[in-house]
Amino acid sequence: IASFEQAFRMQMSAPEIQNIADETQSTRRLYGLDDAASEDFALQCLLARRFSERGVRFVQCNSNGWDHHSGLESAMRQMARSVDRPIAGLLSDLKSRGLLDETLVVWVGEFGRLPTSQGGSGRDHNMHAFTALAAGGGLKRGHVHGATDEFGFKAVENPVHVHDLHATMLHLLGLDHLRLTYRFQGRDFRLTDVHGKVIKGVMA
Repeated sequence: IASFEQAFRMQMSAPEIQNIADETQSTRRLYGLDDAASEDFALQCLLARRFSERGVRFVQCNSNGWDHHSGLESAMRQMARSVDRPIAGLLSDLKSRGLLDETLVVWVGEFGRLPTSQGGSGRDHNMHAFTALAAGGGLKRGHVHGATDEFGFKAVENPVHVHDLHATMLHLLGLDHLRLTYRFQGRDFRLTDVHGKVIKGVMA
């Protein structure tokens, strides 16, 4: 019954949250809603702010089309143009509303990318080096954690495993990854498996 009641409340509140008619023109421009190249992701980021300020705890935005095994130069320019303004707009808007300190914003993709050419105009997947960008939510400002070798092939300075990233994200959200388990097929599983350590060096 509680689940059905929650679903009803969500259905009743969702239309108002998703109606951006009350947003100013300056806010629309800030996010890039005035540019066809960025308007799709801009709307997602604007809605992310609207959901966050109304208490929604987890919001996910998707930017598809980054798997550049060919046509890398033109594709990267196009993809960067589609996300740069919306991302900057979201961070600026959260900060101006006093929400950034309590909101963890994380950007990741599915893979790192090799520093070598694939077929002359693409780049293949790289499991040895991966970049994640995070802001707000108790993180240091302007901090860079770790580095690759001179070719960008492998993480060599302060390497972070994906389980470390997850453990740190959970810590910033007030959750202990060592205690956060879920039951599946009769066993208790942890989100970070038997791995993961919180990266203290990124904390504010």
